[in-house]
Amino acid sequence: MYHIPVHHESSDADFRQLSDFVVREMRRLQVPGVAVGLLHDGREHLAGFGITSVENPLPVTADTLFQIGSTTKTVTGTVVMRLVERGLIDLDAPVKHYLPELRLKDKAAEESVTTRDLLTHMGGWLGDFFRETGSGDDCLARYVAEMASLPQVVPPGTIWAYNNAGFGLAGRVIEVVTGRSYEPVAQELVLDPLGMDNSFFFPAEVISRRFAVGHRVDEKDGPVVERPWALARSAHAVGGLCSSARDQMRYARFHLGDGVTARGERLLSAETMAAMQSRQCAANLGREMGLSWILKEMDGVPTVLHGGATNGQMSAFVMVPSRGFAITVLTNAEEGGMLHDEVVKWAMGHYLGLVEPEMAYLSLEPAALAEYTGTYKARLSHLTIYEVDGQPMMRSTPQGGFPDVDSPASPPPPPSRVAFFAPDCAIALDPPLINMKMQFLRDEAGPIVWLRTSRLHRRE
Repeated sequence: MYHIPVHHESSDADFRQLSDFVVREMRRLQVPGVAVGLLHDGREHLAGFGITSVENPLPVTADTLFQIGSTTKTVTGTVVMRLVERGLIDLDAPVKHYLPELRLKDKAAEESVTTRDLLTHMGGWLGDFFRETGSGDDCLARYVAEMASLPQVVPPGTIWAYNNAGFGLAGRVIEVVTGRSYEPVAQELVLDPLGMDNSFFFPAEVISRRFAVGHRVDEKDGPVVERPWALARSAHAVGGLCSSARDQMRYARFHLGDGVTARGERLLSAETMAAMQSRQCAANLGREMGLSWILKEMDGVPTVLHGGATNGQMSAFVMVPSRGFAITVLTNAEEGGMLHDEVVKWAMGHYLGLVEPEMAYLSLEPAALAEYTGTYKARLSHLTIYEVDGQPMMRSTPQGGFPDVDSPASPPPPPSRVAFFAPDCAIALDPPLINMKMQFLRDEAGPIVWLRTSRLHRRE
């Protein structure tokens, strides 16, 4: 692999160790570019590693723009909460109160789903719906109109499953109650007051600045640029923000606080800030859902997190409010998901002494393993659990549908060994699926109906 340039903005010895670890992981996983921001003991540490693109390489810095993907959902959540405090949105009022024209396939869901359901991924319809509806100000209205075709997988409020379409609908609620398109409202209510002056939604704003492009790692050719680069405008409220490590630390400082910006302006009440990071419902695998934030205890300490994935770009964003700690890792390759898992794990252990306990794996008898084998289907992928000489295995078969509903499927990754670490809970052991956790959900009678990663896969 080529030389990896490093642009440091910290002389901290611990951060230098973290940086050395980042470079090693980049070489191992062939990730072309990474930016890291870290906040600890009131001090901010920033660095850029590698290059923006293997085709047109520029060094990555703390100000290089990456697509942060679904971490954008927390920006949308913050906008919604500002509008709640202004009396424009009631989280528990039906969305149809704000959008009388809302049409969903399931009429009970259409009448009952609330904005709180949207911010907690509890809408229940097929959530992986990505649609290019043009670049005009009507794109979200057109997107929501097409949601009428989405199947209702489970009733609203019953089973947590990651729901991208729900945040598109939340973006449309923002537009209707403010009378403006989503992006200028997010700019005015969140980005501008937080001083995030290097964060943008539109490609036309990004293109004149230094930005990363996504990659996949080809077994033969190494990192290859992924195209298209931009998400559809209809996905801006779902995952469309481009930001830098420096701006993400500004965002972290605000969400670690009590609602007052670095400039002394109160954006949200302390009560609202606490509610965003408080349990609204159970999520998956022991995690909980706040208002747009995912909540998880690590070694008994509450953490607040999100992350994102676009076409070849992956991001991680983790806060530990009780320790005043935050880290973001921005990467420009699909393999960046493995990298940021390892970097966050290293940082949490080194800076905070927070270490996930080693998993103890269960040994399943053939009859018990047979209960789990089969194919489980979701919109973006089908997962097949099978066994080879007593070893449980998983095969993932991509179905296409991202970054647009008509996008073709990507090549299937190699299968992975699977280990069960608790009853009905398993984890993939081999790259690139490594660390994917799965939860098997049963109906009241006992048979397995779903395999849940963050999505629900229905058993065939």
